[in-house]
Amino acid sequence: MGNYYCMMAGLPDITLDSKVEIGIPDLREEIEANFSERDMKLIFYFFLENDCKNLVKLLKNPEAEIDPDANFSLEQQQDLITSAREINFNVHRYPAFMSIFARNYIYNNKDVEGYYPEDEMQLAFYEYAMKCPNKMISNWYKLNLNINNILTAMIARKNGWDVADFIKGDNEVTEMIRTYTSKDFDLGYEIDYMKELTQIVDCEDPVEKEKKIDAFKWIWLEEQTFFDVFSVEAVFAYLCKLNMLKRWEKLDVEQGQATFRQIIEDLRGEAKVPEEFTIYMK
Repeated sequence: MGNYYCMMAGLPDITLDSKVEIGIPDLREEIEANFSERDMKLIFYFFLENDCKNLVKLLKNPEAEIDPDANFSLEQQQDLITSAREINFNVHRYPAFMSIFARNYIYNNKDVEGYYPEDEMQLAFYEYAMKCPNKMISNWYKLNLNINNILTAMIARKNGWDVADFIKGDNEVTEMIRTYTSKDFDLGYEIDYMKELTQIVDCEDPVEKEKKIDAFKWIWLEEQTFFDVFSVEAVFAYLCKLNMLKRWEKLDVEQGQATFRQIIEDLRGEAKVPEEFTIYMK
């Protein structure tokens, strides 16, 4: 893996209450100018999430405006959709799961009541990204999937719904959620951050709840890159943080800054990063 000292040293420091001084497109230009081909394959995963969202948008509405912070252009996305309609469709020009998803949407799922393509695509992306050869990046997407499933399960239970109907994917966490009926699905013995997630789900304000989730993820990213701040993992984490700040920019700035400062201090004092993620691995 490369060491990107010059590039990272030149980037502005960012915190939870930062104003964005550099955009993702600007950082992307620097990445493409400095990264090795091997490391570019890792950054591909960050932009692939937007590719997946763009694909769903275009399948639902061919005239939709897509996010430019992605790997594939509009023309490439259209080519993917066109090829998915063919009898012997080519799944090799793009990640196979995207082509398979597009074909299933077009011929099987498009008009199915209660089908949410965004959820299906997100799960397919997570399952693909968790196979990334880089341990930190793989664990980042595993963490996101686990948090989504745990919070969803806790909300479903709180509302008296059948938890199994809302859980996505198959791993040790989803198996325990579907199997155990205890308050924390017995995950308190397996995951160190269950206490924090329980507190988050109890938050009544949906905006503050979202902020707390992002704050927890921010700390996780910091933990993973604390001792290696010039690596490809650090650049990947910086992109993820910029993505969060991009979303937070839409919130009231003054209120948001005060809230995030308090949240991050609370989490620093209480949160425990899961042991399986604390050992830094390239």
